[in-house]
Amino acid sequence: MKNLIIVMMLFTGIFHNSQAKDFQKEVTGIVKSADNNLPLPQLTVLIKGTTQGVSTDANGKYSITVPNNETVLIFRYLGYITLEVKVGKQSVINISLSPDEQKLGEIMTTAKSKRNKDQKSLAFDIRMQEESEIEILSQMYMQPENNFSTAYQYPQELNQEDYAEIKENGFNTPWKNPFSTFSIDVDAASYSNVRRFINDGKMPPKDAVKIEEMINYFNYDYEGPKGKHPFAVEHEVSDAPWNTQHKLVHIGIQGEKIEVDKLPPANLVFLVDVSGSMGADNKLPLLKKSLKLLVNQMRDEDHVAIVVYAGAAGEVLPSTSGKEKNKIIEALDKLNAGGSTAGGAGIELAYKIAKQNFLKEGNNRVILATDGDFNVGASSNKAMEDLIEEKSNEGVFLTVLGYGMGNYKDSKMELLADKGNGNHAYIDNILEAKKVLVNEFGGTLFTIAKDVKIQIEFNPATVQAYRLIGYENRKLNDEDFNNDKKDAGELGAGHTVTALYEIIPVGVNSQFKPLDDLKYQNTEVKKATGNITDLMTVKLRYKKPDGDTSILLQQVIKNESVKLSNSSENFRWSAAVAGYGMMLRDSEYKNNLTFNAVIRLAKGAKGLDQEGYRAEFIRLVEMTELLF
Repeated sequence: MKNLIIVMMLFTGIFHNSQAKDFQKEVTGIVKSADNNLPLPQLTVLIKGTTQGVSTDANGKYSITVPNNETVLIFRYLGYITLEVKVGKQSVINISLSPDEQKLGEIMTTAKSKRNKDQKSLAFDIRMQEESEIEILSQMYMQPENNFSTAYQYPQELNQEDYAEIKENGFNTPWKNPFSTFSIDVDAASYSNVRRFINDGKMPPKDAVKIEEMINYFNYDYEGPKGKHPFAVEHEVSDAPWNTQHKLVHIGIQGEKIEVDKLPPANLVFLVDVSGSMGADNKLPLLKKSLKLLVNQMRDEDHVAIVVYAGAAGEVLPSTSGKEKNKIIEALDKLNAGGSTAGGAGIELAYKIAKQNFLKEGNNRVILATDGDFNVGASSNKAMEDLIEEKSNEGVFLTVLGYGMGNYKDSKMELLADKGNGNHAYIDNILEAKKVLVNEFGGTLFTIAKDVKIQIEFNPATVQAYRLIGYENRKLNDEDFNNDKKDAGELGAGHTVTALYEIIPVGVNSQFKPLDDLKYQNTEVKKATGNITDLMTVKLRYKKPDGDTSILLQQVIKNESVKLSNSSENFRWSAAVAGYGMMLRDSEYKNNLTFNAVIRLAKGAKGLDQEGYRAEFIRLVEMTELLF
């Protein structure tokens, strides 16, 4: 009898243990900041006592599977008080985290005392002070999946990244330079790259901050085209937030939105860098996860081939229909990193395969996914530039997806995308991959207008001086505007393009007046003959995706403005992002602008923000203020 009782006790224990082992429950919720009720994206949610965890999405939402009701969840975010919550019987747990004023003060003091050190030292000091929090944040932010089985390793070298030098645009006078000419830019790589630096506790290099790309990261509520052109143009004039004596001109372009099922069939070639430099978790593993998202968007009529390059280049998957998604994903899963970087050979092979499967009425595109570290073969910028430009003229465009940190080659990747009539995105986490390859699928991969150029003529009767904010790497010679052989940017389906000009009106005594009165020219505007109703004339040229001759359209912007408080959310949001970029670059034109002023302006222009990107920006500025 005693033995029977013991056996029953053992059986009961096993039964209960089995039940506990098999028990699982999904817990969901939203995490917000207690001080302003904004969602906290990329916040860490951990199961206490384990390395299992997830991160919140752009709207602060999370979903995690817990083993039992006794589970304790840890909510952790840099600069906030860590909170532990027992699950109990709850299946929905919404959290409000309060700022940790003491810790934020310590970080701010440390950052300010170290601001003259190099970025690597500053990042190290801050990371040592907040080691556990920043380590977890970096894991969640950089790894492609919510899997903590492998600890994130910080790169040994942080000084191998390459950015083209940016010399900020200054003020010009219409008397000497009546025209401003530039190519549009729909790239948004700079914003996600800057975000990566800030979330890692570092200030970005100045040349990594491209204000036009930061502005164009966000969608704007522009009206779509109604006429024969594939895009619409609108404008708005108000006060410059950083200098109320100056005016700010906002020019917005909205590309035609096309439903996915109505897009032309796609002939894609994934060109994947599998060299040794791609071995980090935030490179090849994230790259594969990203491309899987794109594969899942493909239709039966779409096709993709996969080419890889390391010590040599090779085709690992011939052109395959989108209806065979499992076959494509299986090929991606088999990719591993190792070897040197034969980038030139890989590009040549990818274009060869794209031409072999060319669709006359379709979208033909090479998608290059890499950290940009080309160092074997035809690796000079000039060699690859010529090749890619030649192929783009033959109808095969290029999209460049950048990954990783430490040896990220932004300058080279931007150059390749420009010459390939394509776009360049930096993928720092899986949410960014979803934004670029799922949410903006049409804009990223389907061109509706190419070689889009803008030329502004300023009226000296109303404009004393002007400067284009950003687009330093996109400026063109004035004569290039009418030259159809001169390459320019492309516009994708549904894409928006925003450009800002800062204006010094006639009669304003500004410290930035660029030119003394000319001795041998009469620069006085006579009321009898001067046109004081116009501010500027905007001219655009573009070509159809398969065309060689440009189409011209133009419109006049009148010398009329509204108060900043009465301007649109589009205007105030773009101004806030521009101001943030000027602060990061320590622009001489930022005047007395502060991060706090940027935050207030952004909060007042946040709008619906369905995807949560604007709320994330506001949090980013708040974090930057602590590091600055």
